[in-house]
Amino acid sequence: MTPTTNSTLAYFKWAFIVTVVGLLLGGYLGWEMTGTISGTATIFFICAVLAVLEISLSFDNAIVNANKLKDMTPEWQQRFLTWGILIAVFGMRIVFPLLIVVIAANVGPWTAMVMAATEPERYAQIMKDAHLPIAAFGGTFLMMVGLSFFFDHEKDVHWVRWLEEKISTYSSIKGIEIAFVLIIMLVFSRIISNSANPALGPEAATVFFSSAIWGLLTFLLVEVLGGILDRSQQVLQGAAKGGFGAFLYLEVLDASFSFDGVIGAFALTSNLFIIAIGLGIGAMYVRSMTIMLVEKGTLAEYRYLEHGAFYAILILSVIMYVQSLFHIPEVITGLGGAALIGLSLWSSIRYNKKERALEAEGGHTAEV
Repeated sequence: MTPTTNSTLAYFKWAFIVTVVGLLLGGYLGWEMTGTISGTATIFFICAVLAVLEISLSFDNAIVNANKLKDMTPEWQQRFLTWGILIAVFGMRIVFPLLIVVIAANVGPWTAMVMAATEPERYAQIMKDAHLPIAAFGGTFLMMVGLSFFFDHEKDVHWVRWLEEKISTYSSIKGIEIAFVLIIMLVFSRIISNSANPALGPEAATVFFSSAIWGLLTFLLVEVLGGILDRSQQVLQGAAKGGFGAFLYLEVLDASFSFDGVIGAFALTSNLFIIAIGLGIGAMYVRSMTIMLVEKGTLAEYRYLEHGAFYAILILSVIMYVQSLFHIPEVITGLGGAALIGLSLWSSIRYNKKERALEAEGGHTAEV
């Protein structure tokens, strides 16, 4: 995709519109629920905080999406940016929490919806009780995503050179990242099994390990299925690449990023509809950032930005594993990822300045 000259604000037009509509809807919901100005203001504030939480947790998601999206065909890029936002907002912010309660409480979808509306505290407790398998599944999937970026023998740009060059030397060993993840899974399963925490123990360790295995299998199946589907499209469409397989990969990746935000949102409110509004607003900004990064060619301009995002993914995956043992505030997760991305952006700017200085010096020497 050719870089465009659109202003930064132009990319966030729809995000701003959704923000206004969402906050107004949150205010209306607050008035209907409480009937007081202070209660309405509280709900309004929670929606805004949830939106900021989603943005801070998912900024690395936007970078990784843009990295994959830039290689997709224009048709599938558009589908991801339209269908994808519907799946992200309605699928992950509404259907996913309902599905967890349906499975965990063994109730029907309508009963789960009624419970969300009439018994929010009970609903929130079921969501929190389901955190262990969600953390194991999402953490494993994200860990594989992060390691696959670094264990790549074709990768020739290194940010933390001493570490990434060493990893690259082992990238030709088949399945090394899978073996690494399996070892981490076994270590955490043993820690959970031997924990003195009454909420953990051997049974919890079994749940953790089986959920982590499903996370690993999901990553591998999406990779295999994506490769088969995209290869079929290449045969049918010639040079086309990055079709349905890439779309499927991005949707599963989006879901894995959303786990932490959806579960963490219940620490602020137990109302599913308030959570959907707040996180939905944040999801729109993440999509807008993705479009901007692709169309402006930002990833090519700042060479270490991807590295920062994938380091943030690895840290998030470890945090999700650690959260199976004890709670880590979402603000730490969000700020940690933002700090890594900011550091990678700063390193990229320094590199660009150094390259321009060398070019200027070379041009001056040639003129002399």
